[in-house]
Amino acid sequence: MPTFHFELVSPDKVLFNGSAQAVLVPGAEGDFQVLSDHAPVMTSMRPGVVGIDDAEGKHRRVFVRGGFADASKKGLILLAETAIPFEDFNADKLGQEIKNAEEDLADASEEQKPLAQEKLDRLRELKDEMKL
Repeated sequence: MPTFHFELVSPDKVLFNGSAQAVLVPGAEGDFQVLSDHAPVMTSMRPGVVGIDDAEGKHRRVFVRGGFADASKKGLILLAETAIPFEDFNADKLGQEIKNAEEDLADASEEQKPLAQEKLDRLRELKDEMKL
C-alpha cells in the first residue's frame, strides 16, 4: 500500500513522525481517513481517537483532545492540544480530561460556551464508548 509522510505533534512532544499507510482523523465535522494523495484539506479536530496504520501496517491509536489537521501534497500534520497514546490511556486520564473540560466550560465566555460544551460532550461520549 502507498505511504505518505505523517506527523502527530502535541505541545510537549512529537508522537509520530514517519510514513503511514492510513490515518483516521476525528475531524470537527466527523471522522475522515487520509490515504496517500489525499486532497488538500485543513480542519479542526474534536476530542477523539486518531487511528494510525504505519508503513509496516502496525495499527496505533492515540487520544487527542482537539487541535488542527492539515493534509497537503507533503503529507498530513496533526497539531493536537493534548495527545495520549492508547497504551498510556486509562480511566483516570480520561476523568482528568473531563474535569479539565468542565472547568473550561465554567470559565468560558458566552461566545466560547458552545465549543466548550461540545468538547465536554465528546469526552463523555468517548468515555461511554470505551466503557471506562
